[in-house]
Amino acid sequence: MKPIQIAIDGPSGAGKSTMAKLLSKRLGVMYLDTGAMYRAVALKAIRMGIDTRDREKVCEILPDLDIKIEYKDGNQQVLLDGEDVSGLIRTDEVSMGASNVSAIPEVRKKLVELQQKIASNNNVVMDGRDIGTHVLPNAQVKIFLTASSSERARRRYLELQEKGLLTKTFEELKQEIEQRDYNDSNRAASPLRQAEDAVLLDTSNLSIEESVDRIISIIKEKVGSDVL
Repeated sequence: MKPIQIAIDGPSGAGKSTMAKLLSKRLGVMYLDTGAMYRAVALKAIRMGIDTRDREKVCEILPDLDIKIEYKDGNQQVLLDGEDVSGLIRTDEVSMGASNVSAIPEVRKKLVELQQKIASNNNVVMDGRDIGTHVLPNAQVKIFLTASSSERARRRYLELQEKGLLTKTFEELKQEIEQRDYNDSNRAASPLRQAEDAVLLDTSNLSIEESVDRIISIIKEKVGSDVL
């Protein structure tokens, strides 16, 4: 039987990765964090002193770029040139860098090919900006997950506060999120947009548990409750 593909798209901070990870565990399917791949490219560029907006310089590092996604004790690990960088790719600097490199067509081509290869051989839930529109256009389930910029900034503020990493005001975080929304929606290469056959889910007023339950209901409607 053809592998089940679940595509979750949406803007930064909408909770895509959180939802995808929880769905992976509850449904027993592979979770592929595509955003982590772009973050890994950005981290490599930053480490080499390359401006992540410099298309020519970023493209120079692609031939020797080695990114792998592995699982250890049920947790996803992102390996960059053999090094586990799972924790290092979650900084604000790398986040903005990922937005920049993801706008470079050559970067997207290289990573999309890898993502499609993985999805062709596994039941998978994949999240990103253009999964349903570009990476997995034939996915059986497509969900566009969103929330207001204020709610996304609030979540990010509390997350950083809890980790002891809060260095910006709520308004600064909100401005960064809105700037990334603009960048992602207006880039030339596969811009952020809702696929025509995607189900829109606004989680502004939903808890994590309520959001997951809603998504599972959508999946069951699309592929049947006995498939997964």
